[in-house]
Amino acid sequence: MINYMPTFNNAEEVASAMDTELRALRVRNTPNERTVLLRYAGLLKEAPSGFILDVARALLKEHRWLAYELIAGHKAAFRSIGEAEVEEFGQGISSWGEVDSFARTLAGPAWLRGQVSDEMILRWANSADRWWRRAALVSTVALNMRSHGGKGDSKRTLAVCRLLVNDRDDMVVKAMSWALRELVVHDPAAVRAFLSEYENVLAGRVKREVGNKLVTGLKNPRRK
Repeated sequence: MINYMPTFNNAEEVASAMDTELRALRVRNTPNERTVLLRYAGLLKEAPSGFILDVARALLKEHRWLAYELIAGHKAAFRSIGEAEVEEFGQGISSWGEVDSFARTLAGPAWLRGQVSDEMILRWANSADRWWRRAALVSTVALNMRSHGGKGDSKRTLAVCRLLVNDRDDMVVKAMSWALRELVVHDPAAVRAFLSEYENVLAGRVKREVGNKLVTGLKNPRRK
């Protein structure tokens, strides 16, 4: 462990110290990297929100998911983000993991709390970029996942899903299934109606997995 006490006047220095410690880990995996993050988050708990965002910006290129979690774990920093910041931190998303970390940790919770607009999420759903379309769908998860504070939002979830019913990109199809399965917990009737309305255009994976969730409570129930 590197002994480092951050000062609140050099975000690049803090991010560099974190990066050095992360690279020094004997085993680089999510639990070990999160342990480093949590230690720094504790040291930075009294830091101004702008400083936290600057540290996250400096981490973004090499440690994207940690940058998102640093913001999410600092109440003032998270409350300070709006559409400009969310889209800034989403720039460069280019993989399944990056998108899901971004949408579940920042974009979806910010949407749930009214810090970004429906229009922004719907614009992502209309993007030519597959990763932004996936981000729009994964952002609905926060609206419906209780652990995120979601209480169920059929209207906004299905508005995004309707824009992407014809999309056959595998990353989008899988996200569509996920979005609808999370909504099943709160409004199974709305999900059944959606499946019925778009039966002829929805991907087979979506119909199968969401249908399973409606009947058995599981995405892929084991066969006897």
